[in-house]
Amino acid sequence: MYHSVGDCSDDPYRITVTRDRLERQLRWLCRRGLRGVSVAELLAARARGEGRDLVGLTFDDGYADFITDALPALARWGCTATLFVLPGRLGGDNAWDPLGPRKPLLTADGIRRAAEAGVEIGSHGLTHADLTKADDTVLKDETAESRALLEELTGAPVTGFCYPYGTVDRRAIDAVRAAGYGYACAIDPGELNGPHVLPRVHIGQNDHTVRLFLKYRLHRLRRRPVAGLR
Repeated sequence: MYHSVGDCSDDPYRITVTRDRLERQLRWLCRRGLRGVSVAELLAARARGEGRDLVGLTFDDGYADFITDALPALARWGCTATLFVLPGRLGGDNAWDPLGPRKPLLTADGIRRAAEAGVEIGSHGLTHADLTKADDTVLKDETAESRALLEELTGAPVTGFCYPYGTVDRRAIDAVRAAGYGYACAIDPGELNGPHVLPRVHIGQNDHTVRLFLKYRLHRLRRRPVAGLR
């Protein structure tokens, strides 16, 4: 789980890695015979009983620096990824973060450029609202409406969702499933399980070789297998 790629000198939420650090992390994967791919590609491979050499890479929020910094690094190492964006904040910024610098978000054209480069586009909700605190109208807008807007924008099916803030409960899962998503990503969903609440590992600027190895191994040990996936 990544977010922004760029200057991390003012980064109170630890959501940014430099391009150099991202390059080193991707190199670490490749040297171990692993390849970063979109979540959709990973899940399709696992459904066939394959994909043990694949790692799903996700970038949340849809920061504009994905095009300028993340995408070239991914291409250099032969990787792809899933980019979770906010169609209700096109060309805006991370206004939901009260601390730290304002980071610009991708425009509609930027999202199309990412899709044309082979990146899977998924929804991160419409405006980055906490679904566990949303009323029925907001919940529908953040799930179903955001999917419809992204499909219109990209001209392609949108099958993946990512819960803002990583917060999720059964009501949010039901709304995401009802909106037609094939899978959804969380962070640490606790006792919740299944393809609509996939756990992820946060990757940050301080994750060098040893920390990456430990996170990779510990994630496999601490997370039970996802129900419905081989």
